Amino acid sequence: MPKKIPQRMCLGCREHKPKKELVRVVRSPEGEVSVDLTGRKNGRGAYICKNAECLKKARKQRAISKALECEISDEVFEQLLVQIEEDED
Repeated sequence: MPKKIPQRMCLGCREHKPKKELVRVVRSPEGEVSVDLTGRKNGRGAYICKNAECLKKARKQRAISKALECEISDEVFEQLLVQIEEDED
């Protein structure tokens, strides 16, 4: 039986993709929001494609804020953008 690949939905394009292809943003139980590169941090997670357009769309629609139920600082968006650009190279 083939191994099941975990799927997650990108908050930008709303497409389901394998978890490995997405970047995770997490809100820790303490309320701290950060980019989770390991995918293992504790807390509520939201996923974005490794695509600047998806990030732009998600930011415009406030999709990450809604998914994590808190405000997202510009710093977190900057980290995400840096991460996405690194992965595109």
